[in-house]
Amino acid sequence: MTTLPSRGIAPETTDAAPPDADPSGGDPDDSPAEQGAQPPQGSRLRELLHAAVTAVGGTERPGQVAMAEAVAAAVESDEQLLVQAGTGTGKSLAYLVPALAHGDRVVVATATLALQRQLVERDLPRMVDALHPLLRRRPQFAMLKGRSNYLCLHRVHEGAPSDEGEGLFDPAEALGGPSSKLGKDVMRLRDWADETESGDRDDMSPGVSDRAWAQMSVSSKECLGATKCPYGGECFAEAARERAKLADVVVTNHALLAIDALEGAPVLPEHQLLIVDEAHELVSRVTGIATAELTTGAVNRAVKRAAKLANEKAVDALQAAAENYHGLMEIAQPGRLEELPENIGYAVAAIREACRSVITSLGEIRDRGVSDEDAVRKQALASVESIHDTADRMLEGSEYDVLWIEDRDRFGPGAASLRVAPLSVSGLLKESLYKERSVVLTSATLKLGGDFTGVALSLGLGPDGRRTDDPAQGDPAQGAGRGAAAEDVPRWRAMDVGSPFDYPRQGILYVAKHLPPPGREPDRPAMLDELAELIQAAGGRTLGLFSSMRAAQTAAEALRERIPGEILLQGEDTLGELIKAFSADAASCLFGTLSLWQGVDVPGSACQLVVMDRIPFPRPDDPLMSARQRDVEQHGGNGFMAVAATHAALLMAQGAGRLIRAADDKGVVAVLDSRLATARYGGFFRSSMPDFWFTTDRNQVRRSLAAIDASAPPPRVR
Repeated sequence: MTTLPSRGIAPETTDAAPPDADPSGGDPDDSPAEQGAQPPQGSRLRELLHAAVTAVGGTERPGQVAMAEAVAAAVESDEQLLVQAGTGTGKSLAYLVPALAHGDRVVVATATLALQRQLVERDLPRMVDALHPLLRRRPQFAMLKGRSNYLCLHRVHEGAPSDEGEGLFDPAEALGGPSSKLGKDVMRLRDWADETESGDRDDMSPGVSDRAWAQMSVSSKECLGATKCPYGGECFAEAARERAKLADVVVTNHALLAIDALEGAPVLPEHQLLIVDEAHELVSRVTGIATAELTTGAVNRAVKRAAKLANEKAVDALQAAAENYHGLMEIAQPGRLEELPENIGYAVAAIREACRSVITSLGEIRDRGVSDEDAVRKQALASVESIHDTADRMLEGSEYDVLWIEDRDRFGPGAASLRVAPLSVSGLLKESLYKERSVVLTSATLKLGGDFTGVALSLGLGPDGRRTDDPAQGDPAQGAGRGAAAEDVPRWRAMDVGSPFDYPRQGILYVAKHLPPPGREPDRPAMLDELAELIQAAGGRTLGLFSSMRAAQTAAEALRERIPGEILLQGEDTLGELIKAFSADAASCLFGTLSLWQGVDVPGSACQLVVMDRIPFPRPDDPLMSARQRDVEQHGGNGFMAVAATHAALLMAQGAGRLIRAADDKGVVAVLDSRLATARYGGFFRSSMPDFWFTTDRNQVRRSLAAIDASAPPPRVR
């Protein structure tokens, strides 16, 4: 038994060693010096950082200073830098201050809209004002998103080319105005177009449905182009790009960064420094952008759009190919395909050939009877080209792609589809992300199992490029030899600047070791009993993180009959409204799945218990994950640890990070999966999470929760 100091939450005894004695081999006390941090950059950088922190009303942290100095050193040495900065470090200021001081343009790419808005609307304006006297210049900043995030004035004024049967207004009420929510939303967008300065969808409140927005926006492939469009001079998207070209700091998102890397044609302005915040999400975002799908619905939409402007024979051939494909996919079994079955291959090839004919005839046939012919043609061409390119990629069957049949339940009966995704994006990131610029990748979770290697490899940074200041280890980059091979290896460093929070005193990690290991069914009576008892001890205040939506729904339905407080369930309202309600009512609980694991920030007493129903391993039949796992094994690695365990550890680290969001927060992370305490890989997961005090004593954790509840202040008003 080990006695720990307590501030009213830590149990007096434990049945396991503290996290720093974890047998997994991780080192939770890994200091910046041990990770190769750069020496201090002098008093000027600290003076600038102090001014910026004061301006935003923050508190300067040692980890923040260490990170700022490391970013400045990386920029000067043209190296790549990975920085794990725990919650509360103030990492946005730690990377922005040295970036602004350096003077070259910097692009900041983040995963969340909340952080983008915080940077542009709060942090950067205050920083610029504070640093102006010290820098003797006033840096400019701008936000840039993909074209479809901005209103298209051509669509607003000329109307959207609509597919047959998808009109906005009821014909019987055409003269009386919109007759549906869709029509009302479109009218609101037209009115808003006369008021907004940005045309940015996220500036519209309240917002509109995705379908309504699609009527008033275009993708880059559907855009007529600024020189051809009669509204090109007023275009919101073009104005945003012009502002970005003139800005010192361009704030964007992972999706646009991925498009910039994938499409070859530059979308972002030239820059010497790239900062990727929330870098743990970059691989999944790039994978999503690089994933393509062939559905019958998409082909049918392309047929409708091309019908009046393409050769009738070519359009009929595409329609027939779509019908044949649909018939085959109705009886196809979901799962990974090593290669296309012969019959499906013929169907996909027929779609590709018909698309070629339609594309050719779209450039030859004119129909002046079509209103706004150029816009209709552009939309049709974009649809058909997208289908052609997807079919072509599937037929090529690259060894670097994974092909599978998606379960029809995802779309409704009879609507199975083919999907293709890259086996890995690390090579793409290596070739596109680190060329001729410094890159800083930062997040609260980059070390898994106490080591950066797994995440670094997924981001295209191989072990040969890692540099260290420890003479005993040598310098792998220097040892790689001279010449082209060594030059192709991105040189990188990694550091963990820690967190200002005292995790062992502020939080407990509890594992329900007595529960049976979870099976595949979401209905686990013993787990639900445990969950109910924990919530009752906590007085509500619970964020429930579930591995599937079905499991979250099952738990909500069962516990609503047993728990006095309200149980809010993801999907029953917008996420923003659910979080607002959860934050305001201490007795409430919020249950949900993936977006809650990473996207909830509720400091204070409203969230003092975070529960994970199980270790969130990917499904064993997940085609992409299983393919990646097998690829690692074929190359001599441990596929389970490299893929499944890494995926789950990243989610668990993010999920556990929902608990302590401020210096005075207290609480418990409860994992209702006994494998975290009993399985050999349990230490890897625990060392990936914040350094909470660890126990499996169910009675002690209930007493601790009751004590926290009894002393909790009122919830903070958001």
